[in-house]
Amino acid sequence: MVEKSDNPYRHLPAKAFWRTGVAEAGLFGLSGLWSSAWTLPADAQFATFGSCFAQHISRALISRKMNWLNAEPAPGRTPPELAQKYNYGVFSARTGNIYTAAQLLLWARLASGAAGADSVEYWTDGAGLVHDMLRPKIEPQGFVSRKEAEASVASTARAFARCITEADVLVFTLGLTEGWINTATGQSYSICPGTGVGTFDEGVHAFHNYTYPEILRDLEAALQIMWQMNPDLHVLLTVSPVPLVATASGDHVLVATQYSKSVLRAVAGDVAHSHAQVDYFPSYEIIAAPSSRGTFFEPNMRAIAHDGVDLVMRHFFAG
Repeated sequence: MVEKSDNPYRHLPAKAFWRTGVAEAGLFGLSGLWSSAWTLPADAQFATFGSCFAQHISRALISRKMNWLNAEPAPGRTPPELAQKYNYGVFSARTGNIYTAAQLLLWARLASGAAGADSVEYWTDGAGLVHDMLRPKIEPQGFVSRKEAEASVASTARAFARCITEADVLVFTLGLTEGWINTATGQSYSICPGTGVGTFDEGVHAFHNYTYPEILRDLEAALQIMWQMNPDLHVLLTVSPVPLVATASGDHVLVATQYSKSVLRAVAGDVAHSHAQVDYFPSYEIIAAPSSRGTFFEPNMRAIAHDGVDLVMRHFFAG
């Protein structure tokens, strides 16, 4: 009788194999996807930022009565619907969506004082109202003056600084590799100027698809600034499963989406492996992996259905 030779795979748990870990478990039987790398106090404070998918984490923390840090609440007794219209309570500070690591780095520099509100680009529309191009749609109608717009950016920068210094965990969701930059100043935009806000100038505004080295560089630089402000800060990275709404890369939007998410996932994983204070949570995999069979995408194949968000949050809190 021939004995089976020993090998490393013979001693691995069921979750290490696709058949037992995924195929036999089924979508709703998946387990052990993530376990927090840290032991946190019961009253740990969480701050949330990033792409639009990060809003789901904010709401889940609030609904479970976790300590979600709202460092920039709406003024006074602002009705909830009005506060939401003006983008209060969406993220832990009124940053709006932060899609790229380059934008996160700029917010870290603003929070630390390395950059001031006057370093942000502002645009005046035909009605004389002012929009800051870091948060172009944060004020639906725009600010009445450049001074008011700069004061708002400075207020959000202070709130972002509070999140860094007071939170135990900062959750950041990476969303895009594609973006637009000002070739004269280097500022990274959250949307292409001219798409609702701003005026597009092909001599100034350039498309940029951030590469792995660039994203890694900017993310590491942002982390170093934040750790200078709070050496004890933990950072939980996620990648948004929401596909690109459009691409300026020249590729088909499906190919561009897979490229973007793959690069972001690789950066997030490598940064998490490199720092004990950084962890990665697989929200992207839960929604977009083959095991989900597209179950959690709405008919437009972009929006994430409530059941999908709920499953992601169940794994999050289980870990």
